Amino acid sequence: MPIWPGSGLEQPLRVSIDTLSQLHRAHLMTFTFEALDAFMGWPSAITPAAAFAKMVEGRRGGWCYEMNGLFGAALAALGFRVTRLCGGVQREKLGDIAIGNHLTLRVDLDRSYLAEVGVADAIIEPVPLAVGPISQRGFDFSIMPADGGWLRFNNHMHGIAKSFDFKPDHSDEAAMVATHGWLMQDPASPFTNALAVLRHTADGYVALQNDCLRRVTANSLSEQRITSADHLADTFETVFDLDIPQAAKVWKRLQSLTRDKAA
Repeated sequence: MPIWPGSGLEQPLRVSIDTLSQLHRAHLMTFTFEALDAFMGWPSAITPAAAFAKMVEGRRGGWCYEMNGLFGAALAALGFRVTRLCGGVQREKLGDIAIGNHLTLRVDLDRSYLAEVGVADAIIEPVPLAVGPISQRGFDFSIMPADGGWLRFNNHMHGIAKSFDFKPDHSDEAAMVATHGWLMQDPASPFTNALAVLRHTADGYVALQNDCLRRVTANSLSEQRITSADHLADTFETVFDLDIPQAAKVWKRLQSLTRDKAA
C-alpha cells in the first residue's frame, strides 16, 4: 500500500530529494485547494489531525494551513526534517499585516528546500531555498529578496496569489492561528467573500473563482461559466474530486454575492 495517496511509494523509503519531489507532486495531484469553510462559515481547524480527517477521510480539500500542514506532518512522520514557516501572501501590497496568512515549509536535506503545496497554482515540485529564477512545466517563478530580510516567492503571471513572503527561519504559530481566525470570520477576508477552488492537472491547473472555471497551462487559458447548482455539484465531483453534499447551499451563497454586487 502506498505510504501517501498517489505517490506509489512504499516503505522503506529513502529520505532524499527524489522522494520528496515524488511526494510533493503526488500530494498536489491528489488533493484540492479549497477554502469552502471560510466562504460558507463552516467549522474549521488547522491541526494536521483535523486536516487528515477532512481531506483524506472526508474527501475534501484544504487551504494553505491544511494543505501544507498535512503534507508537513506526513513528511516528518516519514523521517524528513521539516520546519513550518510563517509567511505572508501579498505582503508586498498589504505590508506586515499579511504575516501569518500563509503556512509554507522548509525541508532540510543536502540543502534546504521550499516545499509548497498550499499555493495550488504554483510549483508542483520542491525547489532549492535560494534566490533565483524557477521554471517548471513552462511556468516561470522566482525567489527574490524583499524588504526587512524577507524572501519573496513570485508566482507565475496567471497565478491567483501573486506572491508570498517568508524567512527561512521564521516560525510563528500564534500569528498563524490568529490570522486563520480573521480569514475565517472577518467580512474583509478574501475567503469569506469569494469562492476559490484549485487543483493541479497533468500540464497545469484548473481554478474555480466564484462561478468562473479556468483551465490554465503554460500555453493556454480557457474559461467556462458555472450556470446552476447541479453544474456546480458536478464540477466539485468530476473536476476537483470533492465530496460536497451541500453544493446547492454553496450555489445559493454565490448567487447572493452576485446580487449584492449588482445592487
